[in-house]
This record gives sequence, structure tokens and C-alpha cells, in this order.
Amino acid sequence: MLLVQPKDSRLDSSIHMVFVFFDLGIIWINETGEVVDKCHAKRWITMKVPNKPARYTLEIVPERLHEFQLGDSIRFEDPSSN
Repeated sequence: MLLVQPKDSRLDSSIHMVFVFFDLGIIWINETGEVVDKCHAKRWITMKVPNKPARYTLEIVPERLHEFQLGDSIRFEDPSSN
């Protein structure tokens, strides 16, 4: 799932795992498309805040975290425009 905020922010892009019954891989991406942080969010751990401001929070299965590195460039495309 991709969560989008109006602008880069540490607080607005933070997540909580209360009542989440499974682990998540979290990738934080800023408004220029740079991966600024990532983490393995464990179920029921209360809150995760990125180290740097981010606009996008990408939730993935934790097994795919290794596919993303800090500083990677991510581009989002609208599949309906193809």
C-alpha cells in the first residue's frame, strides 16, 4: 500500500502498528523520489518514525526490504496513462 502525504514530514509519514497482526516492510520516500529510510515494522510495536522527512510511505512484505537501499530513486507512474 502506498500512503501519500501533502509534503515531506517525519511526523505525518510515521506509522503505528497497534492492532496490526502481521509484520510490514516500510519504505519512506521523499517528494523527489529518494528512499530516505526503511525498516522492518513488527506487529504490535507502537510507532515508527522515519529518520528523515518523507512524503510517501510504502508498505510491503518484509521479505522485499532488501530490494530497496537508502538513496535509491523511485518513480511512480499512473498505469492508466499507458
